Amino acid sequence: MTNQPPKLTDTEALAFHRARIRGTDALFLQQEAADEIEERLNEVNRTFTNPAIVTAFPQIWEKILPNAKIVPDQELLSLEVDSHDLVIHAMGLHWANDLVGQLVQCRRALRADGLFIGAMFGGQTLSELRTVWAEVETKLTGGLSPRVAPMAEIRELGALLQRAGFALPVADSVTKKVTYRDAQHLMRDLREMGETNALAQRLKRPVSRTVLAAVNDTYAQHFTAESGRIRATFELVFLTGWAPDESQQKPLRPGSAQARLADALNTTELKLPEKTPKS
Repeated sequence: MTNQPPKLTDTEALAFHRARIRGTDALFLQQEAADEIEERLNEVNRTFTNPAIVTAFPQIWEKILPNAKIVPDQELLSLEVDSHDLVIHAMGLHWANDLVGQLVQCRRALRADGLFIGAMFGGQTLSELRTVWAEVETKLTGGLSPRVAPMAEIRELGALLQRAGFALPVADSVTKKVTYRDAQHLMRDLREMGETNALAQRLKRPVSRTVLAAVNDTYAQHFTAESGRIRATFELVFLTGWAPDESQQKPLRPGSAQARLADALNTTELKLPEKTPKS
């Protein structure tokens, strides 16, 4: 019997948090990600006829891809193999207990030369809040508890796309700075967008008023924005990859180029003097 690593996310708690979402006003970051994906799709010279969107926020996509199949964001995705020419995984991968497994399921659902785009929160997200919680809990309780999900760094995600079998993988990010009245205002916004603490190892008892007051004060001291507000960082990471196909460009083998770089740049190639071997 193999030892399974502990789960990152309490999926029941995550579903409960998402069920409390009312309207779209608090989903401004999810909308930002959807708008960014729409721009990227417009830059691809292709018409997608059978798209699928893995999302817990279907209301965001009603106008962008009205004919897409909406797939619930679950550990086992309702995607048929070789069924879609476009699969979008929208703002849920940062909660995945098996991130590579989610990517593999999306790749298997694509037809040859089909496009995958994923959007998720990256490692810089809520960096200020992480710092504040660590300082306050260490000072008041003498220890740390899981408060914010340990989101992946962008340099790791490109490698995961390759590991999942995607061709031409690309990972890039957009950073957003948002200001709030105070830390409680920020945490209220996170609750209204379904992004509050759903970590499996989280403490399940309520946070005391003393700790919350200290979080407010510490945040205001360290991360002040204009007009006495506080700032919060959100990093939106976008993952792009293609289902492998023979028609796709392949990298040249080293030394197989048929033209010199100097000719392409219309410059003169400098020849360095040969080094005399040391005796």
